[in-house]
This record gives sequence, structure tokens and C-alpha cells, in this order.
Amino acid sequence: PSRPRRLLQKLLGRNKERTRDELKLGIAGFYDRSSKLWEDVWGEHMHHGYYVPEDRTDHVQAQIDLIDEVLKWAQVDSCGKAVDVGCGIGGSSRHLARKYNCQTEGVTLSPYQAARGNELAKEQGLEGQCHFQVADALQMPFDDSSFDVVWSLESGEHMPDKVQFVNELFRVCQPGGRIIIVTWTHRDLDEGETLTAREERLLDKINRAYYLPRWCSGNDYVKLLEGYGAKDVRREDWSYIIAPFWKAVIRSSLNFKSVWGLMRSGFSTIRGAYAMLLMLRGYKSGLIKFDLLTCTKPTTEPSEE
Repeated sequence: PSRPRRLLQKLLGRNKERTRDELKLGIAGFYDRSSKLWEDVWGEHMHHGYYVPEDRTDHVQAQIDLIDEVLKWAQVDSCGKAVDVGCGIGGSSRHLARKYNCQTEGVTLSPYQAARGNELAKEQGLEGQCHFQVADALQMPFDDSSFDVVWSLESGEHMPDKVQFVNELFRVCQPGGRIIIVTWTHRDLDEGETLTAREERLLDKINRAYYLPRWCSGNDYVKLLEGYGAKDVRREDWSYIIAPFWKAVIRSSLNFKSVWGLMRSGFSTIRGAYAMLLMLRGYKSGLIKFDLLTCTKPTTEPSEE
């Protein structure tokens, strides 16, 4: 292949699937290196925005609106104690703390993110309400039934074991508590159907850039939730609502501040920025979905029949 093609293959090429330990190290390193640049350009919320109307340009407010709209959709009227699973630098946690005057705990694999989250909580006068720590979402350091709101915003796609992930969400949730998962998924498949080879190649390139394991569908999540006896399971595809965000991020990566920051942040951050184009391609083809899922934990254990 030509030199540019070889470089592109190195940047986004197909490689063997990473092990669980490789994913953990990669995720921590990726966010340690990229989080400061993201905050410099986009602020404290490390997630998509709510683009209604779709031509809005107040991107930071769109990110805040996404949190509020998801909470409204999930019918969360109050909160005593919440856990933010895959918390980034804690933007969602601090927003929840202010909105509901509640206590929040955040977990992330990135030492930089945990430290920055606690620093921002102190700066914003929320040190007594918000706490962040380095921990594995598949083995959270919390007692059973600790939280009445379990919040996972764009972290489920990083989980190599979706069964264990959902199990942990249920374990730390109080009976009758609310579980909310907002995550990237692939399209639903008919019985016996598989993704096409082209679709698998596209997801593989995205996985290399963002340190992701294999994807699942929104319907897969619904089955997992129902398997735990979840009540009031709801799901909705908001792909069309967040799609303009990818274009906005791509545009922002082209300004001088972002280009300089990307160069300083290193290869994996540059690869992650370029992969936004692949995310957009996947959305346009109908492969990639932005799924919202919510349910309540049953107040009694499901019977085994």
C-alpha cells in the first residue's frame, strides 16, 4: 500500500481484539491524556449534546440540556444519593447534586479524571456532596442497595462484560431505585442475523480509537434488564437528537487551539478525534445508535421458575 494508506491503516487499522486488562489500561491512558484538552475546548461535560432544534450552536448548554432531558425522559423527580458510573471529570454528578441537592459518587478508570472531578467539586462548593474515585465499574466499591439513582452516561460502550455491568448497576441500586443507561449501540438484529463484514470493519476501527470492546444492540440491553426482573423498562433511540454534535466536535478539532492540543496529547487522542468521522458514518448508515434505557429495580427478588 501507499505510504498515506499505511499511515491510515496504522491510525485506524484492524487488529486483534484487546483483552480486558488492555482495555482498562487503554481507557485510563486515553482519558488521562485527552480529558484536559476536552475541558479546555468543550468544558466539564464529556458527552453528547441535545440538539433540538438541530441547528443550535450553544454546544455547552446543549450538553447540559442532554442531562436534564434524559432525567425528564426517565421520570426522575428526586434523588437522595446517585452514582455516576464512568463519570468523566464529574460534570453530570455536579449537575445532579445541584439539581436535586443530593449526594453523588463517581467512578472512573482515569486517575486524572477522578482528581480533576474532586478539584472542580471543591471549586464549585460541592466538595461535601460530590466525591470521585478510581474504580472499575464492573467491581464497584459500594455496598449493595446504596443508591436510589444509578446513572451511566456514555460509559456502557466501554464495558467488556455487559452482563457483569448490568449486574453491578442492579447490585448498587436500592430496591425501587432508578437505573439509567445512555450508551452507543449497534442496530438491532433479527433472529439469526449478524452484522455485515463491512459493519464489523467500521466498528473495529472505532474500537481501536476509543478502546472499546465488542458492541451490543439496544435490544440486547433490554433483554438483560428484563432478565433481572426490572420494572418499567423503557428504551428510545436518540441518535437523531445528538448527531449534530459529532459534526460540531469535528469542526472544533480544526481550530488552532485544538490542533495544538491534539499534537501535545499524543497519537491516541489524534486517533480518537479522527474516529468522530467514523461515528458519523456509522450513524448515517443506520449502524450506530444512541440508546436511552431506563428501569426500576424490583422491590423483591425475581422468582426462579
